[in-house]
Amino acid sequence: MKIQNNFGELVEFDRTKLEESLRSSGASEDAIDKVVSLITPKCFEGITTKELYKMAFDALKKVSNSVAARYSLKRALLELGPAGFYFEQWISRVFQALGYETETGQHIKGHAVIHEADVIAHKGEYTYWMECKFRNAGEAKISVTTPMYVLSRIKDISGIDYQLFGKATRFTDGWLVTNAYFTTDSIDFGEYYNLRMLSWDYPKNKGLKNLVDANLLYPVTCLTTINEFEKTKLLEKGCVLVKELVENPKFLKELHLKSEREQLMLQEAKELLVNKISE
Repeated sequence: MKIQNNFGELVEFDRTKLEESLRSSGASEDAIDKVVSLITPKCFEGITTKELYKMAFDALKKVSNSVAARYSLKRALLELGPAGFYFEQWISRVFQALGYETETGQHIKGHAVIHEADVIAHKGEYTYWMECKFRNAGEAKISVTTPMYVLSRIKDISGIDYQLFGKATRFTDGWLVTNAYFTTDSIDFGEYYNLRMLSWDYPKNKGLKNLVDANLLYPVTCLTTINEFEKTKLLEKGCVLVKELVENPKFLKELHLKSEREQLMLQEAKELLVNKISE
């Protein structure tokens, strides 16, 4: 059977890839077999990967909400748009959880022009300028012109003392972070000029998905027991990470939910933070 990928190309359906995507979301072997057996009879020649994902997600929800939430991580990052403001907030939270102090929305005067920083991160002797490139399509790719542009901004702010985090500091390095992918040229350029880069799958085995799963840094948009309006409401109230919802259940009160739904959401959130995927 052939399926249609996100680029409109017909490719052979690979069951092992589907199984691996489920496994990487923490699904047990029994759950994987159940999901595959549920969706295989519904597949047809030319089905799109988007349709296939939707069927797998719906089947996975019948097995475990928290596993389905992990499986939906890429889609959940898309829901931090459409402009990417919440994506920047999420990246800031991610680096805070990794031990950094962070600031967002700062205006920094360089040698030539003023720049608006998406995220500034500081830890020890390092102060990073972080450029966040959000894309509304999960399969989008960041071309080489973007790291070139970021490198020019970093050059313009280098060698200047700034008052950040309560002290005088200089930028030591830069990051380019995206929810999408990098082209080969982008990676080659970034590696040659020592630009730190982070995407869905880069660096290999250390990309956003790996980082999130290893540190349980799931955005609230992962949750399968709340609707789009409720997700937006939580983001507007400053609840970006699932762990923030668990630590401060008061955020749920803002949604004015019935007790049963509130408990269901909290249960899914707690399961996400307890059931770490095995390495």
